[in-house]
Amino acid sequence: MPLPVLFRDRSRPFQIMAGGVAPAAIGALAGVLIGVSTGAYWAVAVLAGVGGFLSGFEHQDGWGGADRGLVGGALYGTSLLIAHAIAGTTAKVSLGSFPPLLAVVTAIFGMFFAAAGGRLARSQREKPAGPADAEPELEEAV
Repeated sequence: MPLPVLFRDRSRPFQIMAGGVAPAAIGALAGVLIGVSTGAYWAVAVLAGVGGFLSGFEHQDGWGGADRGLVGGALYGTSLLIAHAIAGTTAKVSLGSFPPLLAVVTAIFGMFFAAAGGRLARSQREKPAGPADAEPELEEAV
């Protein structure tokens, strides 16, 4: 399995788009959808969680993934709240009694998802070569 390019080795424009713009855009989409459809909101939330997990694969280990997930989750949650306020709709999903806390919660979830992805990627990189990758053994003559 080919290893993904590490986030630190990617170009700065890609880092800005993948690490900042994408979580903010997906959060804004979720913020609009939270006032339109419960199912659509949860579908986008699951997509964001999967994206957070997969983003961890671009890091050396779980710690690097956790850093990116914390920032991405905070951007997602903040953008969700801002877009929902701009849309001016009534939320079909509860935002809790103190909605700004949602940004903290999404940051924590993002941190755990990306850390799990980074940890899994590290274990894949450190895994010893399997039988298909190992050199063939010579058969002994009888």
